[in-house]
Amino acid sequence: MILNHISWDDDLPPEPEEIYQDLLCALERKLGFGLYFVQCTPVESDRFIHKIPQDLTNKKIGILRLLEPVDKLYQQVDNFVQDQKIDILLIKGLEYSLYKYEKRNFGEITEGQFINLSKVPPILNHLNQQRERFRDDFPFCFVFLLRSFSLNYLIHRAPDFFDWRSGVYELPTTPELVEEESRRLLLEGDYEKYLQLTAEKKIEKVLEIQELLGEKHQTDSNKSSLLFELGNLLYSANEYETAITFYEQEIKFKPDDHYAWYNRGHALLNLGENEKAILSYEQALRLKDDDHHAWYNRGNALRNLGRNEEAILSYEQALRLKDDEAFFWYDRGNALRNLGRNEEAILSYNQALKFKPNDCYAWNNRGIALRNLCRYEEAVFSYGQALKIQPDDHYAWYNQGIALRKLGRNQEAVLSYDQALKIRPDDHYAWNNRGNALDDLGRTEEAIFSYNQALKIKPDDNYAWYNKACCYAIQGNIEQAIKNLEQAIHLKPEEFANMAKADPDFDCIQADIRFQSLIQKGMNT
Repeated sequence: MILNHISWDDDLPPEPEEIYQDLLCALERKLGFGLYFVQCTPVESDRFIHKIPQDLTNKKIGILRLLEPVDKLYQQVDNFVQDQKIDILLIKGLEYSLYKYEKRNFGEITEGQFINLSKVPPILNHLNQQRERFRDDFPFCFVFLLRSFSLNYLIHRAPDFFDWRSGVYELPTTPELVEEESRRLLLEGDYEKYLQLTAEKKIEKVLEIQELLGEKHQTDSNKSSLLFELGNLLYSANEYETAITFYEQEIKFKPDDHYAWYNRGHALLNLGENEKAILSYEQALRLKDDDHHAWYNRGNALRNLGRNEEAILSYEQALRLKDDEAFFWYDRGNALRNLGRNEEAILSYNQALKFKPNDCYAWNNRGIALRNLCRYEEAVFSYGQALKIQPDDHYAWYNQGIALRKLGRNQEAVLSYDQALKIRPDDHYAWNNRGNALDDLGRTEEAIFSYNQALKIKPDDNYAWYNKACCYAIQGNIEQAIKNLEQAIHLKPEEFANMAKADPDFDCIQADIRFQSLIQKGMNT
């Protein structure tokens, strides 16, 4: 029996050098116009650009590097070539013309392909429409050095141009190249730098990482680190749900990675998933119990759920580890104020301001706590400090108006509300309280105008309807008073069962004795 010889190498993929040599042979033989597409990484494309002129010395080779998006490649090539003799033109950087047409929400990248085929970038329309001009006017070979996603774009969105291809060469990457590229991206990984990237640059970075994650030579160690960087990159783009997906994939490789649990918690916190965020922070703290940021953000999630007592304990754990962090003191103050513990809240805000004296939010919230204690002069001072730091702080102007009115300084209160309304003219609360201050000054018509502005913005504002009724009653306009009162009672009948318990921020104008009977009449209607 004669056995056929079996070559165990038949099914092995060709080596990069074999493919490179095939490309060289094709370029050596080809005369005149031709289209070649080489799928390779940016590092490999740089090596090609360096090697091909050395290996094809009998050919005149031009190198066109596209460093920014272009819509019309023909003009770029024409300007580059001019009247010089060229046999081969290597083109790198076509992807820059495609990044801005990728999906901005990164929403489908977990499925593999990250290609937005719903739009045709102008550059690809241009290539389809101008292919005859390329053939007729440029009697040389074009070699496009492309990332895999760029090649997919050409196949799907520039089919007329791509169909004229003379060859497509896909370079398999080596373990060494995968390691080199992975190390480069990991060394470049920096969340603060990600925040500074444009949307297009973020997409470029996402694509680079994705391509490396799919490489067969990728190690589990690098894959884990790249998944973490991909999560951070997406987090920087406010794509929290997708970021969580990659943090969770990374955790499968490294379940004891405290940073992945922490970042996952932070993404959940930003999505309002507070219960899940707490669990994620707690897992991070099991792995590293001295992470003050994890204690702090766990406190924020607890406070968001109204669990202020637990939040305070979490903030205090953070402060035991790092007692000079202004934000820890500030949010502890917020939790204390939520519990009505205003004196303690003020002390906490004071500590925050000791470490960060220009924090307008701490000054503003300190003012609210002081106002809750009826310490209005101190509250006005605190709001004033906030406004020195941030003159366009709408809330500080609004809150200052409330405190000034409590002091009987109604003219100043009106001016303060006016400033708030310059910044946010749609704030019905500010219009309503401005009307209260004007009425206190006896400027009833102006007060009614202010209440009407509030009602344009929020037609179901029962306080504005009631305050208008009070103004009409004081003017002696009984018909209008009753109409407005009935509207107020219709909207919130329970609010009028005990007027003394109304929200002090929206306390109503004190009407004369005639209006008390109108209230009773309205309640009986």
